[in-house]
Amino acid sequence: MKLAIGSDHAGYKLKVEVIKVLEDMNIDFEDVGCDCTDSVDYPDFALPVAEKVAAGEVDKGILICGTGIGMSISANKIDGIRCALVHDVFSAKATRAHNDSNILAMGERIVGPGLAGEIVKAWLETDFEGGRHAKRVDKMMAIEEK
Repeated sequence: MKLAIGSDHAGYKLKVEVIKVLEDMNIDFEDVGCDCTDSVDYPDFALPVAEKVAAGEVDKGILICGTGIGMSISANKIDGIRCALVHDVFSAKATRAHNDSNILAMGERIVGPGLAGEIVKAWLETDFEGGRHAKRVDKMMAIEEK
């Protein structure tokens, strides 16, 4: 598995902590930035992660900003992306199992590093269940065709 990770300035510190979790899990990743706490624009980092996931260059993505809201909205503008804003372990598992999410978004101002690590592990270790959920995901993705 390979993933892309990105943050804005408000998510940079949590991104550093999440990268440690990825390294501990031996997950191959590409960090698209940002690399500082100076003010930057979250769409500039959501877009490359989402494009890499949509193009199949990476399997999944992780985005972090202050709340995760701006990142998730930006990523979901790209066809093929199912970015889920998650701030608890149950939702991390559910969005993989039921929605086949391919990008995880979190907010540094909402989630601490310990919980973020648990969320990332749960999200990465949960498989899509398919079955009745596959039909629903197909319907959701067909909306992009309209």
